[in-house]
Amino acid sequence: MSHNQLDQIILDIAGFCKSRNQTFAVAESCTGGMIGAAITDLPGISSSFLGGVLSYSRDAKENLLGVPLSWMQTHGQVSLPVAKAMAEGACVALGADWAVSVTGVAGPGGGSSEKPVGTVCFGVCGPGILSYHKVNFTGDRRAIRQQATVKALELLKQSMLQ
Repeated sequence: MSHNQLDQIILDIAGFCKSRNQTFAVAESCTGGMIGAAITDLPGISSSFLGGVLSYSRDAKENLLGVPLSWMQTHGQVSLPVAKAMAEGACVALGADWAVSVTGVAGPGGGSSEKPVGTVCFGVCGPGILSYHKVNFTGDRRAIRQQATVKALELLKQSMLQ
C-alpha cells in the first residue's frame, strides 16, 4: 500500500469522526508507535485524534490500559482477549469514542508453534462496537510491523462504516 492510500484511510477516519463530533485513539504494542506516527504525519488531525498508549510490556498493558493480568497469564499478551481489552482501555484512558489496538509477535524471535512470528491481534472499540481480529503476516520484523499498522487503520475504518 502506498503512503497516499494509507493517508487516505486516515483522512477517511478523521472525516468520519469530525462529521459525528467523535474522536479516536490507539493502543499499540508490537507496532511501537508506528500507527500514531502515521496518523500524526497528517496536518489537522488533532481535531479528531486524541493520542495513543504505547504498551509494550505486560505491566503497561495492565496499568495504563486496564488489561486484566489474569487474561495475559491465561491467554498471553498476544491474544484476542488482550487486544479487545487494549482497545477498550484506550477508549477509557484517553476518553475517545473509538480506538484500535494491536499486539503481536513481530520477530525475529519470540514466536511459538501456537503463535508464530507474524501473529498479530487487533481490537476495535467504538459506539456499540467491540470487535477483534487475528492475522498472520509474513516478512521480516519491519514488514510485519508495517503490515500491522495498515491493517489496524483499515479495521478501524471498516468498523466505523458498518
